[in-house]
Amino acid sequence: MPRKEIKLDHSIEHLSILDENGRLDQDLMPDLSKEQLLRFHRGMLLARRFDERLLLLQRQGHIGTFAPVKGQEAAQIGAVANLKAEDWMLPAFREIAAILWRGTLPSALIIFNAGYNEGGKIPQQQRDFPNAVPVASQLPHGVGIAYGIKYRKKQEVVLTFFGDGATSEGDFHEALNFAAVFEVPAVFICQNNHWAISVPREKQTKSKTLAQKALAYGIPGIQVDGNDVLAVYAATQEAVERARSGGGPTLIECVTYRLTMHTTVDDPTKYRQEEEVKIWEKRDPLPRFQKFLQEAGHLSEKDIDDLEKEIKEHLDTEWSEAQQQMEKMGNPLDMFEHVYAQLPPYLQEQKEAFSQFIEAQKEADHA
Repeated sequence: MPRKEIKLDHSIEHLSILDENGRLDQDLMPDLSKEQLLRFHRGMLLARRFDERLLLLQRQGHIGTFAPVKGQEAAQIGAVANLKAEDWMLPAFREIAAILWRGTLPSALIIFNAGYNEGGKIPQQQRDFPNAVPVASQLPHGVGIAYGIKYRKKQEVVLTFFGDGATSEGDFHEALNFAAVFEVPAVFICQNNHWAISVPREKQTKSKTLAQKALAYGIPGIQVDGNDVLAVYAATQEAVERARSGGGPTLIECVTYRLTMHTTVDDPTKYRQEEEVKIWEKRDPLPRFQKFLQEAGHLSEKDIDDLEKEIKEHLDTEWSEAQQQMEKMGNPLDMFEHVYAQLPPYLQEQKEAFSQFIEAQKEADHA
């Protein structure tokens, strides 16, 4: 039998609205008010300054390791700004900007990163999942929620974040396949920051783009400039509207870059060149958006200075609040709480044995 050609459509769009100098493509500008634009700016600046504060606290020994967000604020704010309160958001482990936008307090994140589980508690009304440290494990969870939403005929949407490394995981492919077949209301946001810890993007996959992986599953996929908050917002708005109206899932690849380390326990100078970092520093999403806002007459240098002062005072207050809360915690027996309403016998035995050990240590120290 002769070979036959199966004709397929293969194309992926790339969307950018602000160039590296903050110049706007007016034809692509989404319908956003001045107040919305300034809220985007505040969200990005708050995340940047909080990220810097966390790094100081980690270096001073107040908190444990964490994954800095510096450089990826636009990809997160532009995406999550499209969600309603009743929608669901599943972060990976670097989504500081998105988590703050959804209403979690900086003090809670400080407490969480200091090692207290209480800091990871999600408020009852907030439809966010805790940080997912295992790579891509949150994607099947998100698809499961989206399937439940469709089953119950709700008008809600699920948005999941993950990195470029996650697209090499089985969970990613299983989630996209299920989401596509059952046409669930899910939006997959891939933050391609070019490095999966120390593994560069080109060693992750031979695919020219990560967005094209959507083609294999028969769902829409688009690549956007992830350092352009307006492009991320516009692409996600389209995807969220599609999901909410019954049109099924979308994969969005946000091309961005993490300007610092993967987490505070690694040294990026060991595996990437400083020249590469400097190229991406020129594409930093924050000053780029500030230039646009200033050019549009929405923001002045004084406005920025005032906002910087307000955010500093806010973070000072949140750090004080976190310290006060942590002083009330610190009981190691709390590790047995918050999981079971009634402890199983084997854990009850461990709790009693540990309690006796603590008391013995106190007596030994006193002696």
